[in-house]
Amino acid sequence: MRALDALRVRSIAFIAVICSLVAFQAQAQEFTPPPLSAYGKLPGFEDAALSPSGELIAAVAEIQGKRLLIIKPHQGDPLRVEPLGPIKLRGLGWAGDDTVLLMLSQTEDLGFNWRVDDMEVYKMLAIPAHGGDFKVMFADQRDIATGVFGNFGTRKVDGKWRIFAGGVRMTETGRSRYQLMHMRRALFSLDPVSLKPSRIEREASEGRYRDWIVGPDGRTAATFNLAYNNGDWDIRGPDGKVLASGKDPAGRTGLVGMGRKADEIVYYEFDEQLGERVWYALSLTDGSRRESLPDIEVSRIYRDRATGLMIGYREGTTRRRNVFFGERHAKISEKIDTAFKGYNVTFIDWTSDMSHVILQVDGNSNAGTWFHVDINTFRADPIGIERPDILPEAVGPFSIVDYTAQDGLEMDGILTLPPGREAKNLAVIMLPHGGPASYDTASFDWWAQAFASRGYAVFQPNFRGSTNRGAAFKDAGDGEWGGKMQTDISDALAMLAEKGIADPKRACIVGASYGGYAALAGVTLQQGIYRCAVSVAGVSDLSLMRRKDLYETGNNKMLKISFERQLGPKSDLDKLSPRSHAAAVEVPVMLIHGRDDTVVYFEQSEKMADALKDAHKPYEFVELKGEDHWLSKAETRQHMLNASVAFVEEHNPPG
Repeated sequence: MRALDALRVRSIAFIAVICSLVAFQAQAQEFTPPPLSAYGKLPGFEDAALSPSGELIAAVAEIQGKRLLIIKPHQGDPLRVEPLGPIKLRGLGWAGDDTVLLMLSQTEDLGFNWRVDDMEVYKMLAIPAHGGDFKVMFADQRDIATGVFGNFGTRKVDGKWRIFAGGVRMTETGRSRYQLMHMRRALFSLDPVSLKPSRIEREASEGRYRDWIVGPDGRTAATFNLAYNNGDWDIRGPDGKVLASGKDPAGRTGLVGMGRKADEIVYYEFDEQLGERVWYALSLTDGSRRESLPDIEVSRIYRDRATGLMIGYREGTTRRRNVFFGERHAKISEKIDTAFKGYNVTFIDWTSDMSHVILQVDGNSNAGTWFHVDINTFRADPIGIERPDILPEAVGPFSIVDYTAQDGLEMDGILTLPPGREAKNLAVIMLPHGGPASYDTASFDWWAQAFASRGYAVFQPNFRGSTNRGAAFKDAGDGEWGGKMQTDISDALAMLAEKGIADPKRACIVGASYGGYAALAGVTLQQGIYRCAVSVAGVSDLSLMRRKDLYETGNNKMLKISFERQLGPKSDLDKLSPRSHAAAVEVPVMLIHGRDDTVVYFEQSEKMADALKDAHKPYEFVELKGEDHWLSKAETRQHMLNASVAFVEEHNPPG
């Protein structure tokens, strides 16, 4: 990598056995694809976080086959190294320089008396950096459920760090007996050492939703209230005074966080005249407001870790860009972008003065490297490699490709090509993303790269309904499940064929979640386009999805409106459901689903399998035992990848 503008990228060891820098030293040689396990296993370096002073780093990494939590100075030996095992890691952070916060989740059976059988429950562990026992937030409280329902950050209050988190209070049902009767959270402040909680805000009443923003001083800066039955909402300031209010039966209003100053917060509401969501900076002093970041698509807000104030953002477009407000922060960001020019740079963590930053970097010839940047010494030192078995020459080149749908709507997608092969007349995998309110970017994608390593061109279309081109483009997907959202994918295939990149007679469609629905729709609602389809955790029956989701939310009126807007009339859902059109399938179908999926239920694939069986159509059904919607476990993720690649290679050989 080039080092410019006084920022030097140097190679030093993080821990000697953590990561060999072979990826930077490899010499060009004849391409031999890595084993699929190099793509399917969890990253060898998963996450990292800086202590507020910047002196300590916490990281989760694999060392000699063991998954470990490592806490160490950025220069020097580890303070502690702890085995983690097969937990589902969801985040890593600090509360001061003495306590590491580790967020995980697990699928739990809620038992009887609940509309939902299983739920993905988040938990937070407090880990002393210098030794001592782990503690689980709320685990020692009989009257609070052991789970975290919202992480509201950390603040330094009166010289001491505090953790702010949502918790659900249980109802006393007898002498010293408590039962979980609802899921409405209260807001708690906790000491990082003892984890003793102090409730600072009450939960909402039944039929209402409540959210908060914690200010720089550790007090509640704003409270948001929403009524589910009619959409009435208000935002109240620190003194309880209503600063903003309105009515939206679709529930398209909510909090974003602190603004750029300590006396303002940012919230959003839907503007009916513009037909899009608008962000507003709201004064906590007098209730005045102004538009915040107008005409900018934002994918992530960068915040000061100590105060919660907004210090920058990341543009939510296919062509990503980091923007910081303050002069010092902007200059540091510019230096970093210059030093890593040509690569995707993601800011993972930073100190308040940005003197220390952790970055994740990937790009063509780089499957993912993490760096600690010390601005004071102008050093960028690699601290971990995500996929050490994938050398630079094994990374399939990827790029953004613009195209136009048949109705004239402009869009784009990500093309990944097989390493070492000419981009001409290739077998192709269409890989639509989930969501559908999401989008793919030109970055290393382990699933796309796995297929590319086997000789396929892979295209990830950002079809209408994606979130990379503003509100109007996203809303263009409303009512288009199985319609124009689907033809946007096949239009991309036609574009690749016209350019001579892909052989349109050798195409398969593969996807997960909404992408799984699109894969099934591609061989049921459409015919004669794909040679096979792989659906991972895909929706097959829209009516069933609607019924289940409404039942579990107590027939929430806002969810009904959302379904009507996104899917169209209830009476049309069977027409758009792949399960109803199983008899139209002409090619082999593979269904893969995690048994513990709490987002798209396992029965969606079960019922599609039954429909294909009844119609005497060729299919395979792979059950992932103990797996969730996000393929969080290494073993089952690898199982999914092996099965999907083998299936595609059998029915659509790369040649």
